[in-house]
Amino acid sequence: MISGSSGTPDGGSAEFTAEGLEPVLRKACARAGLDSHGAELLRLGSNAVYRLTSLPIIVRIARDPSVLAEMQRAVGVARWLETGDFPAMRVPAPVVQPLVVGGLVVTFWESVQEREEYATVGELADLLRRLHWLEEPESLGLPYFDPLAKLAVSLDGLGGISGEDRTFLEERAAALAKDYDRLDFVLPFGLIHGDASIGNILRHRDGHAVLIDLDGFALAPREWDLIQTAIFYDRYGWHTKAEYAEFVHRYGFDLMNWPGYETLADLRELMMVSWLGHQVTTSERSAAEFARRVRSLRTGEGRDEWGPF
Repeated sequence: MISGSSGTPDGGSAEFTAEGLEPVLRKACARAGLDSHGAELLRLGSNAVYRLTSLPIIVRIARDPSVLAEMQRAVGVARWLETGDFPAMRVPAPVVQPLVVGGLVVTFWESVQEREEYATVGELADLLRRLHWLEEPESLGLPYFDPLAKLAVSLDGLGGISGEDRTFLEERAAALAKDYDRLDFVLPFGLIHGDASIGNILRHRDGHAVLIDLDGFALAPREWDLIQTAIFYDRYGWHTKAEYAEFVHRYGFDLMNWPGYETLADLRELMMVSWLGHQVTTSERSAAEFARRVRSLRTGEGRDEWGPF
């Protein structure tokens, strides 16, 4: 449900900076009946994420103003998962959301704990195995996940990179599209998280692991929820051999033994690089990492030097 909107004086979105988002946070919390005084900015990337001091609540402001439908689904997914007692982020029951303030989409979530502590890849495997057994209700209106369309939109919006890099990424995407269309998926088609990685599983204050960032829920081959853990181990060394073995054991399937692994890995990797390309004009760190990753794609070397984002 949408509770009105409040644009900036020129009708556009608020500037996506700590200063520009302060009035958005204040107005959104006021509408939700929450106190924003002393709120802590935890991160500023694709989303601005704040922790309130008055209550254990996280406020999320999306950089992309077109994600309203996605966030409506995310709130619906959270409420549905709660009815089945599935370990995931919860939404505060009394709050009507999402809100649109300053042209930006704002959502509210119960805080998992006071500090950010990630769970383990083994626990991620447990939650994915359990999630993939669920049958979603039609009322959620989950979309079919089309990675090629998602990548095309992402590449089309890359305005801050060189023409040479853009052409290279687009040509690589076109080649991968042909390979992807020939894949023979072996896991059942159905509900996926959509961005399943160690970065989206947190330790709850009572000790159990919970899935966060629910806006990517979709219908797709389940291989998509396994690919990030595989390449984080295989290509970048962000997981150890033992951690990946634990993930495989607890989920019950090793994606790296599937013939389509390399194609899916290349496509997911290109999506990661394109996502980072949207931040090159606002972050020197992102710009340096983007250049490193594109160089790796060109040469086939240096993936072990990638830094996680």
